[in-house]
Amino acid sequence: MEMSPMRNVKRDKKSSVRRSRRRVWKLKISLSWSAIKKAVMGSFKPHHFHLSCGPSIKKLSNIRVHKDAINAPNRTKKSPTKPLAALLLKPYSASDFIDYGDHMTPTKSPRENISTNWREIHGQQNWDGLLEPLYPSLRREIIKYGEFVEATYDAFDFDPLSEFCGSCRYNRHKLFEELGLTGNGYKVTKYIYAMSHVDVPKWFERSQLGRTWSKDSNWMGYVAVSSDIETERIGRRDIVVAWRGTVAPSEWFMDLKTKLDKFGSKKSRIHVQHGFLSIYKSKSEKTRYNKLSASEQVMEELNRLVNFFQERGEEVSLTITGHSLGGALSLLNAYEAATTFPNLFISVISFGAPRVGNIFFKEKLSELGVKTLRVVVKQDIVPKLPGLVFNKILRKLNPITERLNWVYRHVGVQLKIDKVISPYLKQDSDLSGSHNLELYLHVLDGYLSNKSKFRWNARRDIALVNKSGDMLIEELRIPEFWYQLPHKGLVLNKHGRWVKPGRQPEDIPSPFPIEASTRVLAVSA
Repeated sequence: MEMSPMRNVKRDKKSSVRRSRRRVWKLKISLSWSAIKKAVMGSFKPHHFHLSCGPSIKKLSNIRVHKDAINAPNRTKKSPTKPLAALLLKPYSASDFIDYGDHMTPTKSPRENISTNWREIHGQQNWDGLLEPLYPSLRREIIKYGEFVEATYDAFDFDPLSEFCGSCRYNRHKLFEELGLTGNGYKVTKYIYAMSHVDVPKWFERSQLGRTWSKDSNWMGYVAVSSDIETERIGRRDIVVAWRGTVAPSEWFMDLKTKLDKFGSKKSRIHVQHGFLSIYKSKSEKTRYNKLSASEQVMEELNRLVNFFQERGEEVSLTITGHSLGGALSLLNAYEAATTFPNLFISVISFGAPRVGNIFFKEKLSELGVKTLRVVVKQDIVPKLPGLVFNKILRKLNPITERLNWVYRHVGVQLKIDKVISPYLKQDSDLSGSHNLELYLHVLDGYLSNKSKFRWNARRDIALVNKSGDMLIEELRIPEFWYQLPHKGLVLNKHGRWVKPGRQPEDIPSPFPIEASTRVLAVSA
C-alpha cells in the first residue's frame, strides 16, 4: 500500500529533528570536553592542582602593572619574582597553603633602595601624591613598621596562668630571631615597661597566680635601630620605637575614659586623654620595673642612641609606630621627642589609633614638624574613639566648637582602606576582626587605590590573618586562632610529667639597665 504524501512529510520532519538534536548534543559534548581539558591543563603544575575560589576572582584587580601616575620620587627598577597568583592569574585557594617546597614563591617583595627619597616616603611633603594610588615603596615601608608592632603581640605573654604574664617571652637579643624578623635589618636595644593607676581594659590585668614577675608593670614595646646594611638601603640611621596596643575594641567601650588632662606647662592649652597619659607617665619607687615611667625609659634610650650616632656624623631619623593604644602612645612619644630633639626628622606610622588630644595638641605636633600617617580600616570602630557621636557633632556645628579644649581631634594624614576589597576575608560586622593588626597589614598589602580592586600580585602570607582570629573565608581552610604555643605551653619533662616550663635566665625580665659602657651597639648585619 502506497504511503500518502502527508506521512512522508511527517517522517522527513522527524528525521530532520533527530539529526538536528544529534548535532546539538555532539556540539555540547565537544565544547564540554574542551572546557574540561582546558581547565585541567590550565590548572596543572608539578605536584599541584590549583582549585580556584570562583567568585573571589572578581575582587582581584585587573591592573597587571602598577602605573605610578603620581609625582613620586625616582626609584630603581627591579624585576621581582612573580608570585603564585600572578603565574596562574587566579586568586589563592586551599591548595596554595600546602607545602610544595621549591615550587612556592616568597611572601616578601624585593626591597628597593630608598636612600635618595626616604624623606618623601616618611612624609616630608605630607605624602602628597603617594597615597592615591599607593606608592609601592611606601607600602613596603609601612608594612615593615607594622610587622615591628605585630612583634609586640606575638611575643607578649597573655597567659593569666603564667607567672610571667604581662612580660615578653624572649629577651631583646632573641626577639627578632624568634619571630622571623631578622631580615628587616634592625636590632632591639631596649625594652619599655609601663604601669597604670587608671581603669584600663582587661588585657592589662595581672597574672592569676600569686607569684608573678611583676604585679605593677607590663611590657609595652621596645626601641630598635637599623643595621649598617639597612642604613645604607634606607639612606640614614633609623631608630624605631614600637608600642603595643589593646586586643579587642569592645574593651574600649567599657573601659576607656574620655577625660582630658593638661599636657605640658600649666598655661598650656594642650589637652590629651587621661588614660593614655597615665600609662605613658606613671611610675612608682615601690615598683621594680617602673621606677622610671615609660616616657623616661624611652627618652633615656633615645638620648643615648641619637647622641651616639650623631657624634659619628650620621644622619638619624626617628620612626615611632604603634597599633590601637600603641598608636596613641606613639603620638605622646613623638611630642616629647620633637621638643627634645628639635632638628631630628620624626615620623609616626600608626594603625587603628584612637584620637589622643584636642586641636591644640594637633597644631603643636604640626608646628614641631612631626609627620604622622594614620592607617585606618573603614570598618574599625577604634579610630572613631573617644567621642564616637558627641565629638563628631560638635566639630561639625561651627569653627568655634571644634576649638574647644575638650573636643578630640585626629592628627596627621589618613590612609583609609576598606577590608571589603579583599576576596579572602569574611564580610561580616565583627568589630574585633576589623581592628586586628594582621587584617590591617593584609588589606594594606592588597591596596592600590580607593577605586581599585585587591592587588592581584599581593605577596604577604594570607594565612597570617587567622593568627589570632577567624577572618578568612572557609574555602581557604586555614585554622582559626592558629598562633599558639604547642600543647598550650606545657612541656613533657624527663620524668614523664607535663609541666609549665621555666624560663631561661636571659629570658626573665630584668629591671636593671645595662650600663652604657658595657652596651655594645652591634648594629652591623
